[in-house]
Amino acid sequence: MYRFLMSRQWVILTLIALLLIPTMIRLGIWQMHRYEERTARNQLVSDALAADPVPVEKLTEPGHTVTSAERYRTVSAKGRFDTEDEVVVRRRTNSDDEVGYHILTPFVLDDGKVLLVNRGWIPSDGPSQTAFPKVPAPPAGEVTVTGRLMPDETTEASGIKNLQGLPDRQIMLINSEQEARRLDARVLGGYIAQTAPEPKGDTPELLGNPGEEDAALNYAYAYQWWLFAAAVPVGWVILARREARDRAQKAAEAADTTETEPATV
Repeated sequence: MYRFLMSRQWVILTLIALLLIPTMIRLGIWQMHRYEERTARNQLVSDALAADPVPVEKLTEPGHTVTSAERYRTVSAKGRFDTEDEVVVRRRTNSDDEVGYHILTPFVLDDGKVLLVNRGWIPSDGPSQTAFPKVPAPPAGEVTVTGRLMPDETTEASGIKNLQGLPDRQIMLINSEQEARRLDARVLGGYIAQTAPEPKGDTPELLGNPGEEDAALNYAYAYQWWLFAAAVPVGWVILARREARDRAQKAAEAADTTETEPATV
């Protein structure tokens, strides 16, 4: 009754089914790993944002690489903004996906070290892309600044090419090592995204809190792949039984036709 399973068509179908099952299981496992990674990252971000502010020099120093556990930690520093060495970071978007600049201002601490402060976003509405845009001034004199600690930007991590030959006082990446060479100063590793004091007139636009990654989606995809893996053998059995039933029905119809045909002399 099931001899048709040895046919070329059914052998190929069976082999495909046998390949699909472990492939889908592995895809489900991969999605579950992605869920665990994203959940862990979300927890790190949540813990960092909820932690009490600390002086910036407790977490970073010149040459330091900001770790995942230190990223987004709220830090504070006392000093003054150095607007003469201020630069803008090209091709940055705001919350409405409008393209503009981030303002990167050196912040000179009381001990002479420099902290890079991303003061926020401004639109690129100048007369040209080569002219330095009009930048709102930060508070003058000594001030206490607060922000989220961020690691240095790299092409590998961000996908942004570090283009050369840019207009004066324009950069592509925020990188403390590069800025240390440009400023000829002791620059703390990483930079901060300013959260306070808030700018007058809401300009520049402060950077928003980091969003959570959609870990639940990976969790759903994992079970989806495992359901597909379970459905493959069920579907194979249903197709095989249907094929056997159809063949049996055709055989019975053929037998009935033979029995009803009149005998010939």
